[in-house]
Amino acid sequence: MEAAWATSAGILIFTVIVAMIWAWRVLNWLWLKPKRLERLLREQGLQGNPYKIMVGDLKDILKMQKEARSKLMNLSDDIVPRVFPFVQKHLNKQGNNSFIWLGPTPSVTLTDPELMKDVFNKIYDFPKPNANQLVKLLVSGLVSHEGEKWTTHRRIINPAFNLEKLKIMLPIFFESCNDLISKWEGMLSLDGSCEMDIWPFLQNLASDVISRTAFGTSYEEGRRIFELQKEQAELVMKVLMKSFIPGWRFLPNTTQRRMKQIYRDVQVSLKDIINKREKALKAGEAAKNDLLGILLESNHKEIEEQGHNKNVGMNLEDLIEECRLFYFAGQETTSSLLVWTMVLLSRYPDWQARARDEVLQVFGNNKPDFDGLSHLNIVSMILSEVLRLYPPALEVTRTVHKDMKLGNMTLPAGVEISLPILLVHHDCELWGDDAKEFNPDRFSEGVSNATNGRVSFIPFGWGPRMCIGQNFAMLEAKMALSLILQHFSFELSPAYAHAPAQVLTLQPQYGAHIILHKVQI
Repeated sequence: MEAAWATSAGILIFTVIVAMIWAWRVLNWLWLKPKRLERLLREQGLQGNPYKIMVGDLKDILKMQKEARSKLMNLSDDIVPRVFPFVQKHLNKQGNNSFIWLGPTPSVTLTDPELMKDVFNKIYDFPKPNANQLVKLLVSGLVSHEGEKWTTHRRIINPAFNLEKLKIMLPIFFESCNDLISKWEGMLSLDGSCEMDIWPFLQNLASDVISRTAFGTSYEEGRRIFELQKEQAELVMKVLMKSFIPGWRFLPNTTQRRMKQIYRDVQVSLKDIINKREKALKAGEAAKNDLLGILLESNHKEIEEQGHNKNVGMNLEDLIEECRLFYFAGQETTSSLLVWTMVLLSRYPDWQARARDEVLQVFGNNKPDFDGLSHLNIVSMILSEVLRLYPPALEVTRTVHKDMKLGNMTLPAGVEISLPILLVHHDCELWGDDAKEFNPDRFSEGVSNATNGRVSFIPFGWGPRMCIGQNFAMLEAKMALSLILQHFSFELSPAYAHAPAQVLTLQPQYGAHIILHKVQI
C-alpha cells in the first residue's frame, strides 16, 4: 500500500513539475520574453506599438491588407498603400527605424542603406529565420539554408548559372518565347488585334522555360509540377492570412491535408526525374546541359573531390529541394517581371516605342542572340525601373541569434530584421521626388549611378546571398520582351483593373488585360 502510495505521489509530483515547466515556458514565450525585448528595443530609441499578447500587430496587419485588397487603386505606380498598408502607416507614425510585432516576435524595420548593407554582408551574424513549416511545403533548398550547408550548396549550384552555361540555354529561351508569339499570333482577329489577359500566358511561358532549362522537358510534360506549385502558393497565402489565430495552422483541415498531398506529389515527380537522370549518368550517358544535368555533374565532382562520404555533397532529398526551388523561383520571378513590364509599357507608349526601335535596330527581324541582348541599353533601363517599382519579392527578413551591434543600436537576441524592398525602392529621400513615377532614364548610366553607390536597389537582394538566378531571369526577360516588341505593340484594355497584390511574389490580382496589335514592319 505504502509503495503504491509513494509511486502515485511520485507520479503526481513529476506531473506537477512538468506542468510548471511547461507553464513557465509558455509564459516566457507569450509574455516575459516579448516584454523584455520591447524594453530593450525602446532603450535603443526604437519605437513601436505596445505588445499585445500572442497576436502582436498581426491582426491589424492582416485586417488592413484585406481591406486594401478589396479595393482597386488608381492607375498609379504609388503601390505601397495597397501592398504594404500597415507598414507604411506604421513607419509614418513611428519613424524609419522602428519595430512591428509579428505575434510575440518583434521585427525591426530598417530602411537606412548603410544598415541594410551591414545586414546583407554579415550573413553569419544575421542569418535567415528558420523557414515556416508552411513555406517549406512550397519551397526550400538554397534559399533557406545557412552556414556550411549553404556554402556547399551554393558552390555546387554556381556552375549551372554562369554566363557560359546560360549562353548554351539561350536557344531554349527562344524556343519557349517563340511558342508564345505563335500562340498570340494565332489569336489575332482579321484586323490584326486581340484583347486578352496576358498574365496566365506569361506564367505558362516562365514555367515552360524553367521546365526545359531545368529538366529538358517541355511545359506540357512539366505542367503537373507547375500547376501543383501554383496551387500550393495560393494555399500557403490562404493559411498565412489566418496565422494570427493561435494554433490554426496546426489544426487538421482540408487545406492542410491538400498542402501535404501536393508536397508529396511534387516530391514523387521530381524524384522520378532525378532517378532517371542518375541512372542515365551511371550508364555512361553524357551529362545534359540543363540545370539538373549541370547540378548532378557538379554534385558528383564535389563528392569525388571531398571523398565519398555521406555528409559530402547533396543527397537525393537535397537535390529534390533544389529542383523545387528552380521551379518556384524560375517561374515566379520572371513572370512577375514580364507582366509588370508589359503593363507599364502599355501605359507609357513612348517608352514602348523607344524599346522597340532599339530591338529592331539591334536585331531587325532576326532571332535575338546573346551579344545583342547584352547591348540592349534602353530595354535594360526599363527592366531595372520595373524591378524598382514592382519588385517580385517585397521584403527580406533576417534574424538575430545573439546580441548584435548594428550602427548605433544593439539588437537583442530574439528579434527579427525586416528589409522592406518595396519601401526602399519607393523612398523619395533615396530616389528623388519622382520616386513613385516610372522613369527609366534614372538608370541611363547604370545602377551604381542611379543609387549613388548606396544599397537602395535590391530586387534580387544584395551581398553574398544575392539571388543566384539573377542573370538567368534577366536574360529570359530580355529574350521574351525583344520577341514581343518585334511582333506586337500593346495597350491597356478598358477591362484592366490595377490591383498589385502579394501572392508570395507581386502579382496582378485581377490579371493583366491587354490589347495586342500586330506590328507591321
